[in-house]
Amino acid sequence: MRIAVSGSRGFLGSSLVDALRMGGHEIHPIVRHNPRKGEIGIDFAHRSLDCSQIEGQSIGAVDIVYNLAGEPLTPGRWNSKKREEIRSSRISSTDLIARAIAKAPEAPNVLVNMSASGYYGNRGDEILTEQSAAGEGFLAELCRAWESATAPARAVGVRVVHARTGIVIGKEGGMLKAITPLFRLGLGGRLGGGFQWMSPISLVDEIRALVFVATNEEIHGPCNFTSPIPITNAEFTKALGSALHRPTLLHAPEFGLRMALGNRCTDEMVLASQRVIPARLQSTGFQFRLPSIDEALEAAR
Repeated sequence: MRIAVSGSRGFLGSSLVDALRMGGHEIHPIVRHNPRKGEIGIDFAHRSLDCSQIEGQSIGAVDIVYNLAGEPLTPGRWNSKKREEIRSSRISSTDLIARAIAKAPEAPNVLVNMSASGYYGNRGDEILTEQSAAGEGFLAELCRAWESATAPARAVGVRVVHARTGIVIGKEGGMLKAITPLFRLGLGGRLGGGFQWMSPISLVDEIRALVFVATNEEIHGPCNFTSPIPITNAEFTKALGSALHRPTLLHAPEFGLRMALGNRCTDEMVLASQRVIPARLQSTGFQFRLPSIDEALEAAR
């Protein structure tokens, strides 16, 4: 198949592109620079896609579009400038791609658009599926707007999948890459009380799920990309310490996190509790290869 990928150089995008190329597919990266042969240019100033360097010269000439682009979510004080960067990097690219699809003389089969489990907000012990309502806060509002930006593609009949991704466990990026050095030094520990739920997914299963939803016509709309085994922060801390053979006796108190990161990031990212279940993936036959946190961490070593 011919597949366009936005965010092809990122943590997830690069792994997806490698997997797709191994499967014999033709990849067309969506890039911000002037496109070279086989690339598609995205021009935010003129709100257009430059497809002149691909056969067919239209986004509709590809079979699948993956939009994985977005400013990385990193812990810190999310001031107004940072929040706008996070928001615009996701919504602007999604809106532009969706509108280009809507205007094309023919359309791709499917748009797989990244979203996040942040859609559900901080929900305590509540079990969350794709049928659960949206939460509150900046990240939940961001995810709602992010998903809504695909509307032009849906309006012309394109199947759209919103990949509500949890915490991806892989050694080349994401949370694990950021915290592993601390754990190796014996400075890792639970965050706050450690009771908050986390919804991880191995990089292996994330990539497999991205391929699965693109080729399974039963799936449209929101789809949770998380392991079927959510865990608490305390359980995650213990598992990572065990995988690295390091103690995890320390903990970061809530007041310290708030002083260092601010209330918004602490409440919506660091201490947010999201017990997410991948109901749609399971109901359509997807088989997780590495469902437990121990298996995911072992694969990421």
